Amino acid sequence: MRLLAIDTSGPSCSAALLLGGEVIQQIALTPRRQGELILGMMQSLLDQAGLELKGLDALAFGRGPGSFTGVRIAAAVIQGAAFGAGLPVVPISTLAAIAQGQFRRSGHRRILATLDARMDEVYWGYYEIGAGGLALLQGAEKVCAPERVELPPDDGWYGVGSGWGMHGAQLSQRLGGALTGSNPEAICEAEDIARLAAADFGAGHWVEATQALPVYLRDRVTQVQPMSAFQGLLEDGRR
Repeated sequence: MRLLAIDTSGPSCSAALLLGGEVIQQIALTPRRQGELILGMMQSLLDQAGLELKGLDALAFGRGPGSFTGVRIAAAVIQGAAFGAGLPVVPISTLAAIAQGQFRRSGHRRILATLDARMDEVYWGYYEIGAGGLALLQGAEKVCAPERVELPPDDGWYGVGSGWGMHGAQLSQRLGGALTGSNPEAICEAEDIARLAAADFGAGHWVEATQALPVYLRDRVTQVQPMSAFQGLLEDGRR
């Protein structure tokens, strides 16, 4: 499997190339510069592997929730690249990727992933790591005030994501003894998007370029059209 994944949904910008079972990633903590950097990261990974865009099996991106502008950047880049190269796209939840990353780093298997949604709210979702070592959503992803986050059915949950940095006290009080700890520094990384996307692609869960859409949870999805800034990747895909 050859799959290129990107994420620009938060303060970081990352791209990852999955080749078989191995992943190489480039990541930079550069708020508000994702649009400047992501194409270069993608091209650098392809050059490193000696590949062209059209030689991949699929593309993937962090579809949100997250920064409104950041999620739109990722969707636009992937739409343009996938359209030009004729590749399928696997949209991956940023909350799922954050949970997957926590499992990769620490082995936690029950994870409450949250992101600060502003307006005194959080995006959140409960994830358990399944037999295949992948984060599986339990219930649905939602947005609400931290003190209204639904309680899990049992104990042993670990909190991750920026929601814990902004609303850790309220979330901890809400979960009480069901919570074992938290990591507010955890971010979404393309490496984890790539691994989740490979599994989804293998199961037939992918979309065409025009359906590579952001998910905001709070707002209705708005389709993002390919942007002229991505013409280089489009041309590469047509060669």
